[in-house]
Amino acid sequence: MLKDITIGQYYQAQSLIHRLDPRVKIGGTLLYVITLFFYKNFIGYGLAILFLALVIRLSKVPFKFMVKGMKSILFLLMITVLFNLFLTPGTPVVTFWKLKITQEGTELAVSMALRLSLLVIGSSLMTLTTTPNNLTDGMEKMMGFLKIFKVPVHEVAMMMSIALRFIPILMEETDKIMKAQMARGADFESGNLIARAKAMVPLLVPLFVSAFRRANDLAMAMEARCYRGGEGRTKMKPLKYHKRDFLAYFLLLFFVVASIWAGRLKLPMLMVGVA
Repeated sequence: MLKDITIGQYYQAQSLIHRLDPRVKIGGTLLYVITLFFYKNFIGYGLAILFLALVIRLSKVPFKFMVKGMKSILFLLMITVLFNLFLTPGTPVVTFWKLKITQEGTELAVSMALRLSLLVIGSSLMTLTTTPNNLTDGMEKMMGFLKIFKVPVHEVAMMMSIALRFIPILMEETDKIMKAQMARGADFESGNLIARAKAMVPLLVPLFVSAFRRANDLAMAMEARCYRGGEGRTKMKPLKYHKRDFLAYFLLLFFVVASIWAGRLKLPMLMVGVA
């Protein structure tokens, strides 16, 4: 499961999405995530799914690779769906024993499941199609106005980029530690949920030691290269907008307007018959 986490990874490919300016992808991801909270009916979510499917198609990232990242949040997704199904008051649809599924609960469960899935896939797509350097440069450019308030923009962008790129590294390190301890007799799969949680505690100490060691190595490497922040630094490849970037902004604007329109429609999320 740890290898299935796609957030923070980069997928090498020659596609239109990969060639877009990182500012377009960062801004587009933020707008896409915000629009997910506009929808209250099936038309809105259908629009979001179609838009995301188009972007995935253009990115040339295999769909199986995108779906693989959903395995890491499957447990959270199931808990969210079950809680909304059985704990939401409203018109009963199915009743058994003391539990009942309501029409409102079904609509809310489907809505939350779709929203969480689209959010994870949409966010993963940004890191899959953007290199760490471009991601840092894009964040720094977009947050440039904060320099007026004496905010160290370059350092903040660098820390965010490093933290994001450390996710797959730490997951790989955790997987190695788990396999090493399982070879020595540790059991991480038997027992109930509490027992499994307790079995994961011995992983924390070596994982923290490894994380601090990697952070120290990275700091020493940056100091050895005379890194002193972004003040006065020049870019080998400065960010410049191209025609494809302006076209992408136009499509994003059209998508946001369509999302606002879809969110204002008074339509049910699902057509559920009342028992």
